[in-house]
Amino acid sequence: MDSLRTLKIARNGYIVIALVICVLGVLLLFNPDCPMDVLIRFLGAILIADGIIKMVGYFSKDFYCLAFQYDFAFGILMIALGLLILIRGSSYQELLYAVLGLVILTDALFRIQMSIDAKKFGLTLWWRILLIAVLTGIFGMILVVDPFDGADLTMTFTGLAVLLEGLLNLCVAVYTVKILDRFSGPTDQYQ
Repeated sequence: MDSLRTLKIARNGYIVIALVICVLGVLLLFNPDCPMDVLIRFLGAILIADGIIKMVGYFSKDFYCLAFQYDFAFGILMIALGLLILIRGSSYQELLYAVLGLVILTDALFRIQMSIDAKKFGLTLWWRILLIAVLTGIFGMILVVDPFDGADLTMTFTGLAVLLEGLLNLCVAVYTVKILDRFSGPTDQYQ
């Protein structure tokens, strides 16, 4: 598969997964009574799909090499967590918020570092990624701590954290992944 096609698959996959994650976040916000077994299955599938897309992105030839720089190991982790959640999710319901919070917090920390690198590259919209990454990290940390002890408010914060995670991934894909066409240069206007 040629590198331009791989990069397009990775970027478009990132965007689709980000939108699905946003939809999941909105659903959790407005339906905090979502059955846990449905949430577990959906979350496991999303983590696996996200991990696969991250690994495809890592092996693509991104012009700035920003969006996918940490995605090989993180992609493997996402796939492993997704499989673990699908196979043993009902056994780990108590840990689900903490695990999800750690994943979101870790991704936010990587994106904070990436936004600083984007600033060094001269990308003018780096601060948007930084702002959303900081907010996402805060909500990820809230999930890890779970001050509401699994109450409906925890599901609301989970919805907010998941929504922010989706928005963060969407911003990363749109603002930092540049697809170079041999004839016309970068295909994005965001720099």
